[in-house]
Amino acid sequence: MEVRAIAIIGGGNLGTAIAGGLMADDLFKPAQITITRRRVKLLSDFHAQGVRVTDDNSAAVQDADLVFLGVKPYQLEEVVKEIAPSLKPGAILVSLATGIASSQIESYCGSGFPIFRAMPNTAIEIGESMTCISAFNATSDQEKLVLDLFSQMGQALIIPEELMAASTVLAACGIAYAMRFIRAATQGGIEIGFGAKLALQISAQTIKGAADLLIQKGTHPEDEIDKVTTPRGVTISGLNEMEHQGFSSALIKGLLTSFEKIDNNK
Repeated sequence: MEVRAIAIIGGGNLGTAIAGGLMADDLFKPAQITITRRRVKLLSDFHAQGVRVTDDNSAAVQDADLVFLGVKPYQLEEVVKEIAPSLKPGAILVSLATGIASSQIESYCGSGFPIFRAMPNTAIEIGESMTCISAFNATSDQEKLVLDLFSQMGQALIIPEELMAASTVLAACGIAYAMRFIRAATQGGIEIGFGAKLALQISAQTIKGAADLLIQKGTHPEDEIDKVTTPRGVTISGLNEMEHQGFSSALIKGLLTSFEKIDNNK
């Protein structure tokens, strides 16, 4: 299946990040993409690039082979029921809404549509997302198409739908947790003498290097930690103090709290 036209329903932070990712490296031309938002003027930058912008969801999907549903979970039912009569036969729906099962989405639009749930993070805008995807009523070719599409904007995995809530916390929320770590490291850098800009540069590149080490070498974090923790050294002293202050347990508790929030909102 060739994707000639794409509609992104909901041009908020994630929807526009996906639009940016789709246009990166000429993956898709701006003219192939339509983005909707109630306040269309907030999409003026995309309009200037040649993207079609509108506040008419039904018109946006009429010719779309692939429809991203980038609205809030509480808006999803209304929006899908609104666009259902205008969808092309066999159009692929990709929901970005947390906590709404594919079977529920099918009840909004009727059978006959392949439905995917995808949870990228905002790094999709620069081609560095970690995106988890589940498939429903989809052929293997359709699964490959959606997986390949997201793989061109970072790394992507097909996972069982029952793990989508967990993937939301670990990957989508996780980028905010990582940003908070970098911010804290930057603040610590200022405390020990660096200017704010330089502290941020050092902290961000250090975290990037750490992640790349694990990804490229396939090692466990503790293996790499062992290489920089010498007896009675400064690194182990700092790590032990962080653990005494609850560093790991606070992070784990934060992940669990976010996961429970998804469950409670169902």
